[in-house]
Amino acid sequence: MGDLGDEPWTMVQKKGNQFVVNGKPFYVNGFNTYWLMVFAVDQSTRGKVSEVFQQAASVGLTVCRTLAFNDGQWRALQKSPSVYDEEVFKALDFVVSEARKYKIRLILSLVNNWEGYGGKAQYVKWGKEAGLNLTSDDDFFSHPTLRSYYKANTVLNRVNTFTNITYKEDPTIFAWELMNEPRCTSDPTGDKLQSWIQEMAVYVKSMDPKHLLEIGLEGFYGPSTPDKVQVNPNTYAQQVGTDFIRNHLVLGVDFASVHIYPDSWISQSITDAHLDFTRSWMQAHIEDSEKYLGMPVVFAEFGVSSEDDGYNSSFRDTLISTVYKVLLNSTRKGGSGAGSLLWQLFPDGTDYMDDGYAIVLSKSPSTSNIIALQSTRLMMFNSKCARNCRWSCHKKHPLDAFLFHDDL
Repeated sequence: MGDLGDEPWTMVQKKGNQFVVNGKPFYVNGFNTYWLMVFAVDQSTRGKVSEVFQQAASVGLTVCRTLAFNDGQWRALQKSPSVYDEEVFKALDFVVSEARKYKIRLILSLVNNWEGYGGKAQYVKWGKEAGLNLTSDDDFFSHPTLRSYYKANTVLNRVNTFTNITYKEDPTIFAWELMNEPRCTSDPTGDKLQSWIQEMAVYVKSMDPKHLLEIGLEGFYGPSTPDKVQVNPNTYAQQVGTDFIRNHLVLGVDFASVHIYPDSWISQSITDAHLDFTRSWMQAHIEDSEKYLGMPVVFAEFGVSSEDDGYNSSFRDTLISTVYKVLLNSTRKGGSGAGSLLWQLFPDGTDYMDDGYAIVLSKSPSTSNIIALQSTRLMMFNSKCARNCRWSCHKKHPLDAFLFHDDL
């Protein structure tokens, strides 16, 4: 596989329901580490950014999803609307340049739905300070001034101080994410959030037509598909203002995102029902991405918390293997299952940031092996497909037993 390392570093593109790089398929095995920019601000913790990339690369992970926002908080990137902290921006520059060194591409999220690192609540707070009459955090989606605050984001036009490459020209960036886990509970019809997605997708694409774009959704089915809401993990999920198929049909959106948290959505006690849900949830979204959307789908967060009742590392391994197996089955058929991103990868010595979901590879050899095996399978599949010059090739191949062996 050594020849793959010498390929030109070019933009990830989309061809039908698959990603491509240099004209070859690009199936994703990746991870989340949300705090990279914050750690990179301080010289005493900056090394942890390099460490996590080095460790991720060692098990073949190729994409990292992380925050490109921190609004109005401690070590804020955006201190007030359109006012940025240059030192924090340089920290984000470092993250992007360091990712490139390790041949890891980044999905950069532009704002949070939740209050962590500012989120829509911070935008509403800024609006109130400017004298606007705002009554809900969901005014973020509808008020024209708050929409203008979002559009004033300068991250896309940033020139990296380490590489001198403008972000919107940098192939290290895999995609932009409009928002982490958008929800608009004040409008269960979904119209308010849909309008915001429509405006911002076209806007971001007009600023940067070269990169891929995704919304950041969790994947809940909504009012536009009443026949599908039974796939949701609970009845509340259809009332949060999101609508998987309708939202992803918006002009400018290139691929679908789905999160998988049975331990948050179904029950905090570990059972095999979590695995059954994971399979059916993934299968439904892969099929719908093929049938209705004609685009790849990335399972952009999945994991299990060590704080759950009945948790053990062997269950975590089983959950990860389950996700990987569903994706391999899609890959074998040339389907829309384009990859997954673990939540979340941590280097040694960062336990104080652990939300229960942290995976430290050096302490988890069995998990490391499962991740590395998936990376190898996807890399070989990408290579095999390229050599046969065919999509979803059905010819028997000596690698097939290794690529798709059920004993995962």
